[in-house]
Amino acid sequence: MAEVELDHIWKRYPDGFEAVKDMELEIRDSEFMILVGPSGCGKSTALRMMAGLEDITEGELRIGGERVNDLEPRDRDIAMVFQNYALYPHMTVRENMGFALKLSKTPKEEMDRKVEEAAQILDLEQHLDRKPANLSGGQRQRVAMGRAIVRNPKLFLMDEPLSNLDAKLRVQMRTEVSRIQQRLGTTTVYVTHDQTEAMTLGDRVAVMRAGIVQQVASPRLLYEDPVNLFVAGFIGSPSMNFLPGHIDGDTVRLPMGDVPVPAHLRSRLQARLGDGAARDVIVGIRPEHFEDATVAGEAIKGLRFRAKVAVIESMGSELYVYFDLATDRAESQQLEELARDAQLEDLPTHGGSATTVVARLDAASKAEAGAEVELVLESEEIKLFDPKDGSSLTH
Repeated sequence: MAEVELDHIWKRYPDGFEAVKDMELEIRDSEFMILVGPSGCGKSTALRMMAGLEDITEGELRIGGERVNDLEPRDRDIAMVFQNYALYPHMTVRENMGFALKLSKTPKEEMDRKVEEAAQILDLEQHLDRKPANLSGGQRQRVAMGRAIVRNPKLFLMDEPLSNLDAKLRVQMRTEVSRIQQRLGTTTVYVTHDQTEAMTLGDRVAVMRAGIVQQVASPRLLYEDPVNLFVAGFIGSPSMNFLPGHIDGDTVRLPMGDVPVPAHLRSRLQARLGDGAARDVIVGIRPEHFEDATVAGEAIKGLRFRAKVAVIESMGSELYVYFDLATDRAESQQLEELARDAQLEDLPTHGGSATTVVARLDAASKAEAGAEVELVLESEEIKLFDPKDGSSLTH
C-alpha cells in the first residue's frame, strides 16, 4: 500500500499532441481513486504512465514517496487489471492466478497459499481447476483480479475492467470490486468512462476532459457542488438541465418564472460578482429538483408552473418527464464540448426556439404525455454558472 503523487505530469507524443496536461493529483494510502471522463480525455494514458507502460514527458511520479519515472513496470510493485481478461486459455484458474508468482520463483507452498486466499476472497474456490473457456464473464474478470491480488502489490491499477460485461453483471461486479478493495485496503486507481461506476465505487473521483483534471472531490461533492458546467453536465443521470437565466438583484429570472437567489448562495455570489449588477447566467437544475405539484402538496416550497408533457419514461419507482420550454438553449463553449463528448446522448436540450427539460417525478404522479402538468421547482437547489467560461458562480 502506498500514496501516489502525480506532480505536474505531462504526456506529449512525437506529433505534438498533448494527451495529459499538467496533471496534479495526490492519491492517499488505501484510497479508491476513480479517473472518469469521456473517451480521449487522457484517463487511460495517465493510468498507463503510473504503470510504466507510457513514458512521462514532464513532471514527477512518486509511489510510496519514491520517484518511479525511470523504473520498469516490473520494478514499481503495481498490479494492473485490464478491460480484456488476458487469461491463458490452456491454463486452469489456479495456474492463471499463480502465473506471476511462478515467474518470480515463489516457493510452491507459498504460491498455493496465496492463490487459495485470493480464491476465497473472490469466491473462486470451486473453480480453481477449471479452464477459462468454462467460466462466465464475471468469473473470468474475478480470475484476472485474483492474478493481481496474489502479488500483494502497493498499487492496483484498473483500466475499465467491467466494460466487457453485460449491464446486470456489471452492477454485481461493481459491488464485488468495492467489497474486495475495502477488504484488502490496497491503494487503487480505477479508470472508467461510466459516471455511474465512478459515483458508486470511488472514495474520490477525478473528472478529466481533454487531458486536464477538471475537479477532484468525493462523489457527493461532485454532484452537489460542481466546479464548472462540464462537471455538472457529465456527472448525474439524467443529466443536469441547463437554462438561460438572468440575475437582477436578489432575483433569478428563469424561462418559467422568477425565483429568489437561494439564501445560502448570496454570500458566494457577492464574493464572485461584487457590485451585484444585473447579468446573464446559466442556471443548472437537477431533474430530481422538480416534482409534480399534486404529489408534493405543501411539502416543497418553490416556483410552481404548468408545462405540457412531451414524453414520459416510466422507471417503475419514478417517472422521467420531458417537457419543452419556449426559450433559446443556454449557450456556452463548455456545453458545446459536453454535447460533442456525449454525442448528445445525455443532453436533454436541442436546437431551435425550444429547450427540452427532464424532470424526475414520483411514481405517484398522474402526468400523461400530451397533457399539462403542474410542477414545482425547488428553487433552493439551483446552480448558477458563468456563460463565458463555464465556471460555477457559487462553487
